[in-house]
Amino acid sequence: MKDKILLGLSGLLGLLMTVTGLNKFLKFMDLPEMADAGTQLMMAFAESGWVIPLLGIAEVIGGILLILPKTRALGAIVLFPVIVGILLFHLVNDPAGTPMSVVLIAILGWIIFENKDKYLHMID
Repeated sequence: MKDKILLGLSGLLGLLMTVTGLNKFLKFMDLPEMADAGTQLMMAFAESGWVIPLLGIAEVIGGILLILPKTRALGAIVLFPVIVGILLFHLVNDPAGTPMSVVLIAILGWIIFENKDKYLHMID
């Protein structure tokens, strides 16, 4: 049962990250309303010309890897800095989005915990 829940949550998180990553290029969804500090930061990222595309690429690649069970551990590592960034963004700049970002980091943490044996060789 636990494996089925993990499979479902991994698939949903992977799909969410893939869709939001594609949205950075195709712009088929509007961004939600944010606090002024969050809007200013997002505008600065957009004006840089490279931050938003880099995030989009990481989200698409990580999301696809997370959906596939064989590459789930690699997808979790790719998405870890992205989701930590989302959490920090909401904690500092837009507190209204904090609960959802905590859910994302909790799901990702569970995925990483369940795949911990695949990461052990990285620290040996």
